[in-house]
Amino acid sequence: QVHLVESGGGLVQAGGSLRLSCAASGGTFSALGLGWFRQAPGKEREFVAAISWSGGTIVFADSVRGRFTISRDNGKNTVYLQMNSLKPEDTAVYYCAAGSGYSGSGSYRDYRRYDYWGQGIQVTVSS
Repeated sequence: QVHLVESGGGLVQAGGSLRLSCAASGGTFSALGLGWFRQAPGKEREFVAAISWSGGTIVFADSVRGRFTISRDNGKNTVYLQMNSLKPEDTAVYYCAAGSGYSGSGSYRDYRRYDYWGQGIQVTVSS
């Protein structure tokens, strides 16, 4: 069983930056693919970014490409989402997720392919 805990959310003005962290415990972190999803009020859960177990595959949603980066530190069992040039439409609850057995970028975008989820953390971008 893998336990995920997000941190680093909060309130920021448009154009600002935030870095989300997701610390994992249990399981073999270095073998896991990791993803970030978000859900705004009244909207469906949306894929944001993902990184493979090796870091060799990184996938972004079109809406965040060029503004967000994802990285992982296997020594600290932590995955990061650096969010720059934030927009009000980035406002959502952000969730960290983990799983295995991915093949191709499309599989990382599918929330059903993730086995473990964090509790979520609020990110609010004011205009």
